[in-house]
Amino acid sequence: MNLASLYRPLVAVDPLFTAGVGLEEVLIVALKVVVAFTLLLVSVMLMIWFERKLHADMTNRVGPNIAGPFGLLQTLADGIKLFFKEDLRPAAGDKRVFGLAPYLTLIPAFLMFTVVPVGGDFHNGDGTVTWFGNTTHLQVADPPIGILFVLAMSSMAVYGIMLAGWSSGSKYPLFGSVRASAQMVSYEAALGLSLVAVLIKSGTLSTHEIVASQADGWNWNLWVTGFIPFIVFMIASTAELNRPPFDLVEAEQEIVGGFHTEYSSIRFSLFFLGEYMNVVTMSGVMVTLFFGGPDGPIPFLTSLGWLWGIFWFVLKVVAFCFTFIWFRATLPRFRYDQLMDLGWKLLIPLSLGWLIALASLDLARSEGWNRGLVGVIAFGGLVLMGLLLNAAVNAGQRKRLAGEGVD
Repeated sequence: MNLASLYRPLVAVDPLFTAGVGLEEVLIVALKVVVAFTLLLVSVMLMIWFERKLHADMTNRVGPNIAGPFGLLQTLADGIKLFFKEDLRPAAGDKRVFGLAPYLTLIPAFLMFTVVPVGGDFHNGDGTVTWFGNTTHLQVADPPIGILFVLAMSSMAVYGIMLAGWSSGSKYPLFGSVRASAQMVSYEAALGLSLVAVLIKSGTLSTHEIVASQADGWNWNLWVTGFIPFIVFMIASTAELNRPPFDLVEAEQEIVGGFHTEYSSIRFSLFFLGEYMNVVTMSGVMVTLFFGGPDGPIPFLTSLGWLWGIFWFVLKVVAFCFTFIWFRATLPRFRYDQLMDLGWKLLIPLSLGWLIALASLDLARSEGWNRGLVGVIAFGGLVLMGLLLNAAVNAGQRKRLAGEGVD
């Protein structure tokens, strides 16, 4: 089907198409944007239901079971209710910033998802599909700096939280927003260092190429980089998402509701939507970086082509969503000093030391050195650094307790 023949007048007057960009390409991109946004919204609605139902099962409750079969429409019902509630705005706050802040949380979550590959046959091809005679990827965009874009968008989300707390004109939202900014600074460094280990092994910043480099069976970055970068990335991303046990930004027992205390109606639902959209998106990012993306470990049924890749991608994302819910149901919330200690005293040194060790082994391989000796020296230095850091932390704690007069 030649779609350009249906739009000859548009092709004739629009310089975009006369400059060499075909109408089919533009329509395919527009189609991918609409489909991705629609499916992401539906997945968020299902994620909210999944968390409420699974958390209820883990705590011996029933969960949503009235609206729709198995309570599937409960999230839709809650959204309709919030849409018609009164939109309250604090008199002492900045009304313009107060109204715009929720969008700064929601939009980066969707933009981050645009570079995540969701399908494609990476076993028998390069993961591309052909639509209307044009070859494309099953992702909205594949920029050469895709992972840097992910880091930028994950950092942007904290601006919405910070501005929401500041513009509310209340002390409790401000406390929550300050906590969010400190938490983001603490865990963004560990997140980036663990990510560098993947980039060293993949040799590219493109998310599509990162998936393609893991397409050889079980050649996932989880094994190639060792488990440490994945564990650090998992913990740091949980803190970045403000998910339990790192939900100090909205700790109800301490600061009422945190940054969204003064919000109601549709603006509160936007924060709610942005949080769960971030969970789904970050699950997709972890699948892309460490678990082969849409490439499955069992390449049978390859006759399904790119549909088989979508199956594996969805299965892995659901597994990570289950993990985030499991964390919420089983782990108690960290104290704020414990949150800072974990980020600065453990995750950052561990990810940095592991990165140095991996880089040393790669250098030994390229230079023809004795990899065994280099490995022993690198990982021995990592253990020594850990022992020295632990000794320094313990000495500081003893000094603090002595200054407080604690025996």
